[in-house]
Amino acid sequence: MNERKMTSIFERYLTAWVGLCIVGGILLGKVAPNLAKTLDAMSINVNGAPVVSIPIAICLFFMMYPIMVKIDFNRVIAAGKSGKPVLLTLVVNWAIKPFTMYAIALLFLGYLLKSFIGIDAVDLVKMPFGLDLPVGAEHGAGVVVLVDGVKMLQVPLWRSYLAGCILLGIAPCTAMVLVWGYLSKGNDGLTLVMVAINSLTMLVLYGVLGGFLLGVGRLPVPWQALLLSIGIYVALPLVAGYCSRWWIMTFKGEAWFREKFLHVLTPVTITALLITLILLFSFKGDVILANPLTILWIAIPLFLQTMLIFWLAYFAARALKLSYEDAAPAAMIGASNHFEVAIATAVMLFGLSSGAALATVVGVLIEVPVMLWLVKICLKTRHWFKTS
Repeated sequence: MNERKMTSIFERYLTAWVGLCIVGGILLGKVAPNLAKTLDAMSINVNGAPVVSIPIAICLFFMMYPIMVKIDFNRVIAAGKSGKPVLLTLVVNWAIKPFTMYAIALLFLGYLLKSFIGIDAVDLVKMPFGLDLPVGAEHGAGVVVLVDGVKMLQVPLWRSYLAGCILLGIAPCTAMVLVWGYLSKGNDGLTLVMVAINSLTMLVLYGVLGGFLLGVGRLPVPWQALLLSIGIYVALPLVAGYCSRWWIMTFKGEAWFREKFLHVLTPVTITALLITLILLFSFKGDVILANPLTILWIAIPLFLQTMLIFWLAYFAARALKLSYEDAAPAAMIGASNHFEVAIATAVMLFGLSSGAALATVVGVLIEVPVMLWLVKICLKTRHWFKTS
């Protein structure tokens, strides 16, 4: 089999880019402390409450569109021919992964690492969309406070981090998993089919599971905003991707679409992601500088969750007697996270400066090195499976 390597400098050095964004964002926060806040204030308001940050929404749309435009719905319809790997992916991603993420994050952030995070440390998050409570009122684990004339919810910091982990846990990867499946020499066609099915499933289950698990964790459950975020960050780019794909295929041809159009889009997703991260870290610089190990505390449960889900799916694929080419992407898609949607939802629900948003970014930070390690594990264990 031919050697497969990352060709994009953005994909190959994503961890380094994210690291530079952390430094750049923190410096920006020191030099221009009001920039991110001003940009985040440019929002669409409903009943006086900021619901959609326009600059962030633009960035996040361009994070999602290049992913959605690759989806071939004809292959999704034909996915029934590969029943077992698709079923395995759906069960792991939607019936197991969200709940193991909640349990692991709660154990570490709420108990084992709570003293390191700060027992009395608090975070300020957006008031749930459509909720108008007086100052001092309690809502879930939060208390309504007035900050610069705006009502906010003050919640324990560890719970805010928990919220970010939850949003990562209910977002199976539909972008970088194409890279991981390719590098592990998996079935590229099946990987794309499973990505499409997960994108469509996310439209139905993301809001339901997110609202349920956030509620169990005594965090604000802004159902309207949760559903709105799915519409803006999943449905809108999905529809735009489908329509533009159809138009280009019809009038320009498939060869032009794959060789010209997709080539131009290659750096768009990660460029938009990096801009969003710079804005986010410009807000969270003080928190990180005050507790430099914050990222480590968040990374521990995320890393353990990644390993658990990978091995669970990988061994299940072996038990189902799948070929290696089908088993590798089936395990990869569960292990990795759709951090684009998680970041978008965290920003919309809790705010750009929230601990929840920071936790989703940590998911990006550890994604590349951990997944590259798992790629190597897959390649070294190909003999465990039959070949297709």
